[in-house]
Amino acid sequence: MSDAFSERMKNIDRIFYPKSIAVLGANNVRGTVPSDILTNILKADFNGVVYPVNPKERHLFSIKTYKYVIDIEDPIDIAVIVYPSSVMHLALEQCGQKGIKGAIIISAGFKEVGGKGIEREEKIKEIARKYGISFIGPNCLGVINTDPEVKLDASFARKTPDEGDIAFISQSGALCTAVLDYARAKHIGFSKFVSIGNKADISEVDLLYYLKDDPKTKVILLYLEEISDGTALLQAARTVIQETGKPILAMKSGRTHAGASAAASHTGSLAGNDEICDAAFKQAGIIRCEDVEEMFNKAIAFTYQPLPKGNRVAIITNAGGPGVLTTDATIHCGLELPKFNPETTKILKSELPPTANISNPVDVIGDARADRYNAAVSSIMKDENVDGVFVILTPQSMTEIESIAKEICHIASQHTKPIYTSFMGEADVAVGVDILLRNRIPHYILPESMADAFASTYKFTKFLEDVHKPIPEFEDVDVQKARGILDEALKQGKKYLPEEEAVKVLEAYKFPVLKSGLAESAEEAGKLADELGYPAVMKIISEDVVHKFDVGGVVLDIGTRGEAEKAYNTILDNVKKAKPDAKIKGVMVRKMIPPGEEVILGLKRDESFGTVIMFGLGGIFVEVFKDVSFRIAPLDNIAAEKLISETKAAIILGGARGRKPKDINALKETIMRLSQLAVECPQIRELDVNPLIVLDDGKGCFVADTKIML
Repeated sequence: MSDAFSERMKNIDRIFYPKSIAVLGANNVRGTVPSDILTNILKADFNGVVYPVNPKERHLFSIKTYKYVIDIEDPIDIAVIVYPSSVMHLALEQCGQKGIKGAIIISAGFKEVGGKGIEREEKIKEIARKYGISFIGPNCLGVINTDPEVKLDASFARKTPDEGDIAFISQSGALCTAVLDYARAKHIGFSKFVSIGNKADISEVDLLYYLKDDPKTKVILLYLEEISDGTALLQAARTVIQETGKPILAMKSGRTHAGASAAASHTGSLAGNDEICDAAFKQAGIIRCEDVEEMFNKAIAFTYQPLPKGNRVAIITNAGGPGVLTTDATIHCGLELPKFNPETTKILKSELPPTANISNPVDVIGDARADRYNAAVSSIMKDENVDGVFVILTPQSMTEIESIAKEICHIASQHTKPIYTSFMGEADVAVGVDILLRNRIPHYILPESMADAFASTYKFTKFLEDVHKPIPEFEDVDVQKARGILDEALKQGKKYLPEEEAVKVLEAYKFPVLKSGLAESAEEAGKLADELGYPAVMKIISEDVVHKFDVGGVVLDIGTRGEAEKAYNTILDNVKKAKPDAKIKGVMVRKMIPPGEEVILGLKRDESFGTVIMFGLGGIFVEVFKDVSFRIAPLDNIAAEKLISETKAAIILGGARGRKPKDINALKETIMRLSQLAVECPQIRELDVNPLIVLDDGKGCFVADTKIML
């Protein structure tokens, strides 16, 4: 850990745990941000000293007010600054002179407005670097720390949230206010609440490292509008998750990619920003959420109840319909409905009426009161075949809603298995729901949300169990040869490599490539086909032709010398018709690869996350089927395996419908070699191997076609 990093963490700690705060620009004009900031600090009962700063006031809210921050006699831990952006540099300069090391810059008017705003933001960053100041913002709602040790609400939120163990980091201040209101209604508390705004200095990455060691935080929530350094974010997330087991849930705006231009390669066209973000989050263990409701549905599952030790769920309901819906949702989410052990079945049979269903899902019947729910939940929670329980209630005239909720809370306190609930309805069940939430029992309006939340917690436990081995390095590769080919091409101004050069790059990394030759006449084509063997394949070689099949530039299943000579002429005629101006170098001749399954491998450079590796079902219809998955290079063994397993192609490769299983080990090795190539040869912008033919198990795989974009 560097001295600079340690100092930065100290500064962030000062922001969350200050003993003294200077509020620069404070006033007492109700309904304004400067006034609300000061009011919230005071109303939260901040356990420190507050120093308002305003050149025009002597007192604010009966507190002595200073003309300038440098006039304050005592040391100051942090500054909360609400001056206009035009004078922000002057205020921050004075903070630096005062020796203040932490700041929260609330004011807008910086990068988000463009023009002079960008200049103003760069100016305050320069001043911060000069004095060693770490700051949050600008253009933010502020910072909240509910820890009783400090009771800090340096924000202009309407109300201070309850104390809890969820940390929330948001790039949007407006979303923060909505989240706070939503959470209050659900009795959800927070440990830390941070609006990072423009994140000109302190970013979500810094805060992840800080929250890693925060004993008050069990779950971290992120809302991000843009990711400036995806590599750093992933590293921070991995560190938090692997070292502490704290889950990170994230919302990332920008799922659509309207207006995106078509890419030259298959990988480029399929690996959009959102697909890459999904893959990156998944690889790091970040749980991506679609909306606020989903995020908090999952957050309370993680923080309220123990994590499940398995995916076996028991369902208890007083109505058949909701029981069926929950069963469907449970199975859909990859969970299992186990059979109960004989002892559990015996208890259920004795405690429930004859009309009740005592198998999973358990129907305690519509007239069930608290005693019946108690008998079912208590016995099933003790069953070693069950990892968690879903309790569903529909309000009938005789349903003891409040008592049932209390019974569930009591039973949950006696076990280390999770209990989730769904009291269906709204007005009638409100009192029961309130009891459940106050006692940290997750409650869901819909069974689908309940099953999805449980599945997320289970998948997270499995992620933590994954054994990540060191990134493999193949020592038989010729890095210099590959780089030399790529550098020479770039020197010549090429946008992509001709196939014969692309093949040489792959050969340098020991990809499974069959020998080939370049024919510049029909006679040469026939001679090469004889030498290399039949059946043969021939394809056009031209820097002006990227997608060879589209222009008739490929002929397959050539069986004789005469067919090879004819194919040469056919290919040239097709290409000249489709692309009259194309400069043709010749026709590549190669023995055809034996029949196998066609898959695609690819890589693409992403500005935020680095190099993306793609795998999926290959062939000419790859964009039609879109059966692909992505990971960020470099890949370890777990990432490579999941890259394959997440596609439908994995089922085919495994031997679906009576087919022979294919050589998965050879495929994994090829993926790993591609990952190493991607890391060691950054000159490659995009790459496709399509198709890669995977043969029967033990017989390897072979590159059939490749293209490399520079």
